[in-house]
Amino acid sequence: QVELVESGGGLVQAGGSLSLSCAASGRTFSSYDMGWFRQAPGKEREFVTAMRRSGGSTYFTSYADSVKGRFTISRDNAKNTVYLRMNSLKPEDTAVYYCAARYSSSIAVVTIATNWHYWGQGTQVTVSS
Repeated sequence: QVELVESGGGLVQAGGSLSLSCAASGRTFSSYDMGWFRQAPGKEREFVTAMRRSGGSTYFTSYADSVKGRFTISRDNAKNTVYLRMNSLKPEDTAVYYCAARYSSSIAVVTIATNWHYWGQGTQVTVSS
């Protein structure tokens, strides 16, 4: 069982930056794939980015086209924490951002929310124009 707790959301002007953190419980954090999704009002939860374990301490990262070049995912396995750095924010980035975790043995595509096993409670990010 993994518990995830996000932090770092808030209000920022368009063009600004914000960093999110997700602290995970458990002693096998390094073996989990970690990801971020977001959900805007009236919309489905959508994939943002993920770090998928590709063997040992190597991870493969992927990004949604809408955030590529602006957002960066990273992780600190010693702190059981995954981060999301968001630059050049746009009003359309406004959403509740969720941290997700899943067993690295999963071969299911990372972009589908139902392929993830654990979720945080979410943190609101609001970008004003």
